[in-house]
Amino acid sequence: MANYSVADIKALREKTGAGMLDVKKALEEAEGDADKALEIIRVKGLKGVSKREGRSASDGLVAAHVGPTSDGEGQVGVLVEVNSETDFVAKNQAFISLADRVLAAAVASAASDVDGLLAADTDGVTVAEAVDGVAATIGEKLVVRRIARLAGEHVEVYLHKVNKDLPPQVGVLVSTDAKGASVAHDVATHIAAFSPTYLTREDVPADLVADERRIAEETARNEGKPEAALPKIVEGRVNGFFKENVLVDQAYARDPKKTVGQVLAEAGGTVTGFARFRVGA
Repeated sequence: MANYSVADIKALREKTGAGMLDVKKALEEAEGDADKALEIIRVKGLKGVSKREGRSASDGLVAAHVGPTSDGEGQVGVLVEVNSETDFVAKNQAFISLADRVLAAAVASAASDVDGLLAADTDGVTVAEAVDGVAATIGEKLVVRRIARLAGEHVEVYLHKVNKDLPPQVGVLVSTDAKGASVAHDVATHIAAFSPTYLTREDVPADLVADERRIAEETARNEGKPEAALPKIVEGRVNGFFKENVLVDQAYARDPKKTVGQVLAEAGGTVTGFARFRVGA
């Protein structure tokens, strides 16, 4: 019988995020030597990296950073999503520390896409190599899924926990002009809750609007609506699409009698951009 305790198993699981069975096998093979067991888990994990490629990594966390622009005239925000296979790993300190490294590399490198971020340096290795190294230790597929970078006179960040026991899984960046800063936080929480797709109606692709009009008209005809009433009905349904998907047209979370656009107008400010990630979505 190997010389290890329940406390040893717990400590190694917390350190690596590996499963109970894998930890017990490693400790048995290492005859209770925790350092050797950690090495065994890592080596076996590296051999299994390619086998995990087809597995789904739909859990994880979002992390964000806001700092000054290089010219000091505004702010720039960075939002990253890093995925794991299970929520057990998502709350593991090794995974959280990896996500912190990924975010720091995103900020330092000014990467604007995942490929650029994976190639960025973190403590002398690429982000991709760091991810593979931690994945080998943990025994799960880990993925840097996406990155957003947003600059403006003011950038607000909001991170939301959907489960109090897990890291944030919804992240929002909102860029505004200086006057918009006063309502930027409330707008960010609104975006987290209502997940708009576009900032303004002008940002909605023309072909998508055309499709919505066509579907609205076909639906109205199938419902037997009078021909003379079709234009008004179609316009109303297209406006409904805008109210659901366009940020400034959405009913404001804190006061549904107003739109987000009206709230911004009352503050004298403007939202210039936003990004919203929800883990796995």
